[in-house]
Amino acid sequence: MSARRGWFAAAQAALLALALAACAGTADPGAAPTAPVSSSPTSSPSAPAPEPTPEPTAERTTFRIATLKGPTTMGLVELMDEAAQGTARHDYQVTVYGTPDEVLPKILQGDVDVALVPANLASVLYAKTGGDGGAKVKVAAINTLGVLQVLEAGDTVHAVADLRGHTILSTGKGASPQYVLEHVLTEAGLDPTKDVTIEYLSEATEVAARLAATPGAVAVLPQPYATVVTKQAEGVRVAIDLTDAWADVTPSRLVTGVVVVRTPFLAEHRAAFDEFLADYRASTQFTNEHPDEAGALIAAAGIVPAAAVATAAIPASHVTYIDGADLRTDLDGYLAVLFAANPASVGGALPGDDFYYTPGG
Repeated sequence: MSARRGWFAAAQAALLALALAACAGTADPGAAPTAPVSSSPTSSPSAPAPEPTPEPTAERTTFRIATLKGPTTMGLVELMDEAAQGTARHDYQVTVYGTPDEVLPKILQGDVDVALVPANLASVLYAKTGGDGGAKVKVAAINTLGVLQVLEAGDTVHAVADLRGHTILSTGKGASPQYVLEHVLTEAGLDPTKDVTIEYLSEATEVAARLAATPGAVAVLPQPYATVVTKQAEGVRVAIDLTDAWADVTPSRLVTGVVVVRTPFLAEHRAAFDEFLADYRASTQFTNEHPDEAGALIAAAGIVPAAAVATAAIPASHVTYIDGADLRTDLDGYLAVLFAANPASVGGALPGDDFYYTPGG
């Protein structure tokens, strides 16, 4: 017990610095945004030389991009680094914010052109800006699949059915984490109100502390909190990846973060935006294929406090790039689950056809 408490005292500062905005509901709207970051590139002697940036086919364009601390931004870091060094093909001006609440008004007021936001917030933005036929935003890509994991301070839980009779610690009551967990439990044949006890705490740090200090405890934590806990707390392990558990019971994939663009900006700079999407796709590929280098950039950008934690968290953060028909299939399925749980979580109604953008289409 004391050893478990000891690790948390040492790691608490790092945990407090981690903001998993991509799967959070709301947070302190007064938190100060992080200024655009500049980081030095990292390199490995064995890493292949980067491919040259293609010659632009669109006029060089300034993109005001808002993104969030946490996995939502992990796939963007190579592009951020190129922009900071002046080697990107467009002028990508990236600002990293602490919570979705800080980004929402920026989009509504036209202060940003592109934003990386939680998937359900994109649907809320669509509804707030006019809905079907007149919305001021479109979603162009999925950038992060699920980031939630079930952790156990023990070795009894190996499948969703094994959660029967357990108390599950979690955050996100009234937000996506609650709806995702309840959906997975229900589809696996468990009643969330009878077969398990879900205890919601206000902060992920509280969940981490309880988990680390209580033998046999079970908790749901997002990345990179989950990686920090498993690295620092003896005996705590990942029991279930909820992204995999979702896929087992749902036709669509679990979605966390997406890329949205304001339609007035898109109308004026469509060719440049398609080039941004190509650059962003390459950046997410870099993150997944070169996790050590990407981890250093993630830490330098202030997204995760330590490069080693960032590198370890990348695989479980499901950083990706999905557009076109697959984007619609996965996002429609995810939003439908949230809508069934709480229509307000997606803006009161499911978005229409004009919500989806297809590059080059």
